[in-house]
Amino acid sequence: QVQLVESGGGLVQAGGSLRLSCAASGRTFSGYGMGWFRQAPGKEREFVSFIVWSIGSTYYADSVKGRFTISRDDAKNTVYLQMNSLKPEDTAVYYCAVRMEAVGTEYDYWGQGTQVTVSS
Repeated sequence: QVQLVESGGGLVQAGGSLRLSCAASGRTFSGYGMGWFRQAPGKEREFVSFIVWSIGSTYYADSVKGRFTISRDDAKNTVYLQMNSLKPEDTAVYYCAVRMEAVGTEYDYWGQGTQVTVSS
């Protein structure tokens, strides 16, 4: 069982920045990778970014490419999402999630979510 604790959400003006953190329980993260998703009111949850833990490969949704950066800290079992040049359409609840296996696309564990609100 992996528990995920997110932090770093808040209210920011358009053009501003926030950094989200997601800490995974346990001494050493042994999964395939960690990702970020978001869900805006009235919309389906959507993929934001993913990082392969062992080699650091990163993936982004087109809507955030060039503005968001995902990174990890092995020693802290923590993944970060640096969000720059925020737009009102980035407003959503952001969730981190863990994929334990490289095969398939299912995520095995989810965090509780953190609210990000971008004002215009």
